[in-house]
Amino acid sequence: MKQYILNRLASGIIVLLGLTVFAFALIHMIPGDPVRIMLGEKATKEQVEILREQMGLNKPLPTQYINYISGVVKGDLGTSLKTGRPVIVEIKERFPATVKLAIAGIGIAIVIGVAMGILAAKFKNTFIDFFLMGLATLGISLPSFWLGLIIIMIFAVKLGWFPIAGGTGFMDLIMPAATLGALCSTMIIRLTRSGMVEVLSNDYIRTAKAKGMRESIILFRHAFRNVMIPVVTVVGLQIAALLGGAVIIEQVFSWPGIGTLAISAIASRDFPMIQGIILFMGVVYVCVNLLVDLLYGLIDPRIDYSTLKEGA
Repeated sequence: MKQYILNRLASGIIVLLGLTVFAFALIHMIPGDPVRIMLGEKATKEQVEILREQMGLNKPLPTQYINYISGVVKGDLGTSLKTGRPVIVEIKERFPATVKLAIAGIGIAIVIGVAMGILAAKFKNTFIDFFLMGLATLGISLPSFWLGLIIIMIFAVKLGWFPIAGGTGFMDLIMPAATLGALCSTMIIRLTRSGMVEVLSNDYIRTAKAKGMRESIILFRHAFRNVMIPVVTVVGLQIAALLGGAVIIEQVFSWPGIGTLAISAIASRDFPMIQGIILFMGVVYVCVNLLVDLLYGLIDPRIDYSTLKEGA
């Protein structure tokens, strides 16, 4: 297992190095003068030259990349052009709000997705199954911004149960978390249902029923445990995506997370901030994927990590 972890860490480092190349090249792939674009057309020639020197863009490309990498290794992601503050500080301030929203949203998604998936499998090919799978299909088809606006209109504007947007308290969290949970649960429902249908037809399930075991024990302890690995994989990817910022939902509900920070950086052409967010999201994906891989062993002790070294 130790060798497997080392292999996964090595592959993660390679991915992150590739991301640094992409983030670094982002400025240089922009048509025209990137410094002029960041400052705007009204900037004077002196202002352009000062910023170019501050960002090191007047040096050869290899030197620029080496300086960029050395700064990243030290935790220096540059300085925001919009606020004048270190990029890493801005990200650290927004990350707790993103974590809060991601955990709440994925928690709701797991509860809804697993419960509805098991229920649909239990009543396969009945009205309940068709109804639940129809809801899942509808959820995949709905645009996230539209669902968010509908929830705001009903529960904030019409009923007045929750504040409309802008806060970070518990009441402010409920609507965006519920929206995320409803959207993220659709894939979990479909995966759980398809896996449970297959597992429930196995001989050991019929044997458990013949022994008179309670249905709840059969469904959750024996059947669902064998369906958990694909579900955990999808949940892990969704958590990684949400920790990188649920951009549309955060915008709709004015939630001050990484997503709104990214949109603000793009709108203001704050390229150091954009580069920092790209690297941050890459680190999040690598870490979450590693944790998900290690979680497989806890779910299914039969997994032998030594056989996975070549595929790591």
